[in-house]
Amino acid sequence: MSDHHRVMERHYDFDLTYITERIISVFFPPKLEEQRYRLNLKEVAAMLKSKHQDKFLLLNLSERRHDITRLNPKVHDFGWPDLHAPPLDKICAICKAMENWLTSDPQHVVVLHCKGNKGKTGVIIAAYMHYSKISAGADQALSTLAMRKFCEDKVSSSLQPSQNRYIYYFGGLLSGAIKMNSSPLFLHQVLIPSLPNFQGEGGYHPFLKIYQSMQPAIIPHLLQNSIASLTFCCPLQVKCYHRRAHSADRDTVFRLQFHTCTIHGSQLWFGKGELDEAFTDERFASDATVEFVFSSGPERVKGREYHKNDPAVIVDYNTSDPVVRWDSYENFNQRYQDCLEGNWCLNAPFLKFRPP
Repeated sequence: MSDHHRVMERHYDFDLTYITERIISVFFPPKLEEQRYRLNLKEVAAMLKSKHQDKFLLLNLSERRHDITRLNPKVHDFGWPDLHAPPLDKICAICKAMENWLTSDPQHVVVLHCKGNKGKTGVIIAAYMHYSKISAGADQALSTLAMRKFCEDKVSSSLQPSQNRYIYYFGGLLSGAIKMNSSPLFLHQVLIPSLPNFQGEGGYHPFLKIYQSMQPAIIPHLLQNSIASLTFCCPLQVKCYHRRAHSADRDTVFRLQFHTCTIHGSQLWFGKGELDEAFTDERFASDATVEFVFSSGPERVKGREYHKNDPAVIVDYNTSDPVVRWDSYENFNQRYQDCLEGNWCLNAPFLKFRPP
């Protein structure tokens, strides 16, 4: 069987690909309705059991589901939200699980299950290429070539910039090219670009949400002439939304994930091509950047006093606003059929910037 043997029939709603002879990808479209998903999941289980008996381990990269466990008890749940980068410790745990299973028996195979964007599978395969080099065997070169071809042909176009960033982090940490800075950092300012034509005549009404390790960060107060003063030494996610004019809805302007322990300096810039969502959005100016200003202490950064919010910018503390509240990750692993994303809520303070 070739490294890229593929099982795909018209009546199936999934893509089953042998990335290597022992690593299999099973992908389901994110909007596949529940009944068809369950039927196709049974087909997948039957195929795998027919060929590999009880020798396969399924690693679930999507939300935890009881129906997956019922079909195959050898399931490890490693899911994280779609279009996001997983934490570095989760990437490492997945790679270890793959390595331990594959080396314990030459007949063992690993199945990566994903219902959602293909970028999730791409992150893990790219990371495992780095990881497996540490314990490279005689056949590792061919496996690495097959994994690289899979990433290039099947998933590279689905990767978000933050996902590529975390692949880079993981490879750099393994090779020693990246050194972790364990000292906490204070975030003083976030400078976001002005996008006057984001909604045409509707203007631009952005607000930010900041997460530490996928948990909403508590912002105790607003410092004069700066956006926030927060202490971080962890994975950080910043999401910028635009609230639509005359509508109880919002659009994503950009999303960004990075790890503060990789920062060795006081300033960090991200261009359009490094911002999730924005990198393909024509409304986002090609030369626009998002800048973060850090320091090792809580004191105001000297020389940065000239960065001030326009006097017309209103800081809105209305935490009851439902457009701002939804977007919690705490219910991610609640079964899909029991939870609708639009009903998730965020019970934490926030900063909202509404220029005139």
